[in-house]
Amino acid sequence: MADIYLNQDQIKEIWKQFMAGETLEFSDLSKDILDSWKRSKENQVSYEPTQAPIIFQGEMLTRHKNTTEELIMISLPIMENIFRFMADAGFVIVLSDREGCLLEVIGSDEAKEKGRLGNFIPGSQWDEKTVGTNSIGTALFLDQPIQIQGREHYCRMFHPWCCSTAPIHDPEGKIHGTLTIAGPLDKVHPHTLGMVVTAVRAIETQLELRKALHSLEHASNYKNAVMESISEGILAVDSQANVTHINSIMARYLGVDPNETGQKFFELLSPENKDVYDIVQNNHIVTDYEIGIYTSNGLNTYLLTTRPIHGDEISEGMVLLIHEIKRAQRLAQRMSGSEGRLTFANLIGKDPKFLKTIDLARQAAGSSSTVLLLGESGTGKEVFAQSIHNAGIRKRAPFVAINCGAIPRELMASELFGYDDGAFTGAKRGGKIGKFELAQGGTVFLDEIGEMPLDLQTTLLRVLESKTITRVGGNKEIPVDFRIIAATNKDLNAEISQGRFRQDLFYRLNVFLIKIPPLRERKDDIPLLAAHLIENLCVNLKKEAIVKVDKKVWEAFNSYDWPGNVRELQNMLERVVNVCNDVILTMEHLPQEFIHSNESPSFDLPVKEYEKELIQNLLEIHNRNITRVARELGIARTTLYSKIDKYDL
Repeated sequence: MADIYLNQDQIKEIWKQFMAGETLEFSDLSKDILDSWKRSKENQVSYEPTQAPIIFQGEMLTRHKNTTEELIMISLPIMENIFRFMADAGFVIVLSDREGCLLEVIGSDEAKEKGRLGNFIPGSQWDEKTVGTNSIGTALFLDQPIQIQGREHYCRMFHPWCCSTAPIHDPEGKIHGTLTIAGPLDKVHPHTLGMVVTAVRAIETQLELRKALHSLEHASNYKNAVMESISEGILAVDSQANVTHINSIMARYLGVDPNETGQKFFELLSPENKDVYDIVQNNHIVTDYEIGIYTSNGLNTYLLTTRPIHGDEISEGMVLLIHEIKRAQRLAQRMSGSEGRLTFANLIGKDPKFLKTIDLARQAAGSSSTVLLLGESGTGKEVFAQSIHNAGIRKRAPFVAINCGAIPRELMASELFGYDDGAFTGAKRGGKIGKFELAQGGTVFLDEIGEMPLDLQTTLLRVLESKTITRVGGNKEIPVDFRIIAATNKDLNAEISQGRFRQDLFYRLNVFLIKIPPLRERKDDIPLLAAHLIENLCVNLKKEAIVKVDKKVWEAFNSYDWPGNVRELQNMLERVVNVCNDVILTMEHLPQEFIHSNESPSFDLPVKEYEKELIQNLLEIHNRNITRVARELGIARTTLYSKIDKYDL
């Protein structure tokens, strides 16, 4: 150790000259030490203090240590291992925070007592600005390991000590604290600093592992929160079909413990579940596949969706998602708009015949019997149907409207009854729920029932009698519960006599017969209806309100027979409101074909002649575009085609 003491003698002279303010060549002093001395002098640190200041003690120290709990927890075992290795050498092992405040000091009683003389104890402050050049403060300033021997310390009281310190970094690379081995100068060893650096690497590795663990725990908690917040049952398996995740809803569906992860999926359920086992074993991808699952509670039917978990170009497992059929039906009802929003308040009129019709409809609402609505196109049959539904006991259940004249004949069966997997070429895998199943518990509105093909009339009659349906391509009878409201603009008795409508189905439907009067039979309601429609149209089309309707317009409205009824009135008024930029509606705003039909000499002819002339005029105006003419008249295309044939147009 003689070389050290010789060197220390040289440093002693340099230290004295520096403190005396002499300018010398410091050839034997490292630049890091010299620069630190200069910083210490600039910070007006005294070189003659007897102790480092205490900044935390008692409860305040405890609270401060709590803020660095993780650093202390990781570092203490490593510090204790170092101490066991050098317990008899008189060294202390010290942990500080990023500001240089000591957190833990481990050493023999004798070594700690020597350190206590200079307040080398938890709660004391050891940054350069406070006690000048020292291994803790200088290592923090330089952000690098350093060993400071004896008289290299700025303050005289630390000259008997040799201290080796390395900064500890958090996983983001920021200084988290320091680790120091300090002891008598005469026991200094060049490998001491290397030991500190190695120990710090171990601490930093533990910090990184802890962060990774926290990230994994956070990801796991996030995943669990997401899985539990989803209203479907979710289960995941790895490539070996081991269950890796399962949420509580799936556990309830399967009748298993939600903690049943780790076991084989094929051991989770009873052997009867061959269908779902086959899907998992062969990695089949399905969407809304109807599947039966056997549990201790019996057989339950669900919709199953599966998706693969992809790794590096290989499958690492599969996610299974199932939900109840009933819930899927409710969702499909909302998505398809299968709900009635209209009520009796939407039926505008004061005509006695019309009010009597409304009273009869209210009576029908209080019954569960089938209803048959008869009325010309555009009289408001669906408004009546929705009103009956919304005033009845099924109002919170679906209202499913089906236009029998708008669905192609070849698709009608699958639309009404749904179909099973593989029922026909192009069928959706897993099958599809039909309209009747979607209406479970609610109301089915069969509009234009007179257009339904005879073979489907037979099937519908069977459904009404058995209260079950069988999907296309299937053989399982599915119980259904819904109320039927049918509507037509045809004379069903005439259809029956011509063999186009089943008489027994007519009797089944004709329990509550409600005839809706055409608009020409309640002309006193036209001003009331028109005013209501104009007000709503101005709001919906964001047009300036029309505050007055010219008397000649009312006369024209009353003299017209409205073959398209309320729908025709509404469509014409929509055209009028779109082009009207005045607050007063006059004859100038009315469509020319409407004015022409009113001024025509044929006005005194029967209603059928009016209808023929109107259709002929509209066909000319729209260049025989059937869709536009039907929309203008407020009738179905099939109805328009039949009228064109009827009038030989």
